[in-house]
Amino acid sequence: MDQLKPSPANSSPLTPLGFLERAATVYGDCPSVVYNTTTYTWSQTHRRCLQLASSIVSLGIKRGHVVSVAAPNIPAMYELHFAAPMSGAIFHTINIRLDARTISVLLLHSESKLVFVDCLSRALILEAISFFPPHIKPPLLILITDDQVSPSSDTVRFHDTYESMVEKGDPKFEWVRPENEWDPMILNYTSGTTSAPKGVVHTHRGTFFTVLDGLLDWSVPKQPVYLWTLAMFHVNGWGFSWGMAAVGGTNICLRKFDAPIIYRLIEKHNVTHMCGAPVVLNMLTNYSNNLKPLKSPVHVITAGSPPPATILLKAELLGFVVTHGYGLTETGGIVVSCAWKKQWNKFPATEKARLKARQGVRTIGMTKVDVVDKETGMSVKRDGFSIGEIVLRGPCLMLGYLKDPVGTSKCLTKNGWFFTGDMAVMHPDGYMEIKDRSKDVIISGGENLSSVEVESVLYTHPAVNEAAVVARPDEYWGETPCAFLSLKELTQKPSEKEIIEFCRAKMPHYMVPKTVVFKDELPKTSTGKIQKFELRQIAKAMGAPTVSRI
Repeated sequence: MDQLKPSPANSSPLTPLGFLERAATVYGDCPSVVYNTTTYTWSQTHRRCLQLASSIVSLGIKRGHVVSVAAPNIPAMYELHFAAPMSGAIFHTINIRLDARTISVLLLHSESKLVFVDCLSRALILEAISFFPPHIKPPLLILITDDQVSPSSDTVRFHDTYESMVEKGDPKFEWVRPENEWDPMILNYTSGTTSAPKGVVHTHRGTFFTVLDGLLDWSVPKQPVYLWTLAMFHVNGWGFSWGMAAVGGTNICLRKFDAPIIYRLIEKHNVTHMCGAPVVLNMLTNYSNNLKPLKSPVHVITAGSPPPATILLKAELLGFVVTHGYGLTETGGIVVSCAWKKQWNKFPATEKARLKARQGVRTIGMTKVDVVDKETGMSVKRDGFSIGEIVLRGPCLMLGYLKDPVGTSKCLTKNGWFFTGDMAVMHPDGYMEIKDRSKDVIISGGENLSSVEVESVLYTHPAVNEAAVVARPDEYWGETPCAFLSLKELTQKPSEKEIIEFCRAKMPHYMVPKTVVFKDELPKTSTGKIQKFELRQIAKAMGAPTVSRI
């Protein structure tokens, strides 16, 4: 046995990019992408991606260069998930909800060589480029036009257009396969922090496992109809961008959505699957007062923040079959899910919703998941009360943080675990449930935002003496930022509205505090640190606002 060794025939690098080639053979005449009046088949999508990859290479993009895209869930965004890495590049999706300064920082940090820009994000990206230092060469810009939303897009400052790149490319292009399955394939950023951006790098190998793990855990059948209610710039749509090619699914793309649009597309296309943060479920259940249950079940994965049991109950009654999962940018997709047991179907609806609100157990693709005591590193008791930190081990985990060896070492090399920073309990049945978030991360509508970032802006207001931002429950967004402020001794003090407007001018709108509480002094520990735990309790006791201001 010891004479048997790996050979090129049995150790070729794993990559999800090959799923597209197979889809063109097996599902060639079947619809791959549907967007408004446009429909492509899998053979067409395969050809377009090869042509685009060929054109990207012709621009001088080489193996290991970063190629970025700023776009919503449109066909170009989907195709680039294949075409960009098929050129040998590392693919980077930009969160178009961020402000221009933040995007500028991320483009500089990633050293992006080429950026594909949706026509409605044109001004945003051009402003981001304007913040580049004079000695830094900006990336080439390619404009993604869309006659239905912007018929007269100005191409000045752009090297070419997306469709022109596709048309000029070689349909017989031999795409650039990874030399090693550990080669970087994806770059995603955990947040929009301007002080220390965390660029998460995923490999071809890790992404391959993430995609297949997600399909298997969700029991996705062949040729589903998938509605893109989850932004593809959110961890590449949790891997389902490549996953739909593996199963020959139909991708229903949409530029933006609300409840009426979702219900209309579900009925029109007989949608079978979709993903989204709990805010999407909340949107659908709140709109559905006069709606009848769905004609056919629609399977939904929700993640990003723990969904309230009441929302889960309403969604199930409407015909949505909800699966609750947990993952991070560092995992590339869902790695913990609330695997359902048949005997639970006998329980009352409220009890089923309570069970489903838990994060659950490791997916099949993960090696091990645990909740450990932060001091001892030992597993916490399975009693549903003892709190510890969630730790992960498995092939879906990132390669590391770009240009941050200290941060990579800190979270990846401790006792062979990845430390998530999320606090949870382990129930007697082995299912975990998140109870708190370390580092004061607030999850609002599926977006992770740092309280420290918001506080740093608040401290720039001339009237603010002390600032602390915590999460306040919100029935629509899950959580929203709640700012506690103590003010300087001034004759004219700002109002809550003035503070909110101040923030809106200086940060992305989803990060702006929706509630401002003024106090004479913020509670502190004996060492002078602000007691955020106490403030969180106050915000929690305030409950969800009756009307959530956007």
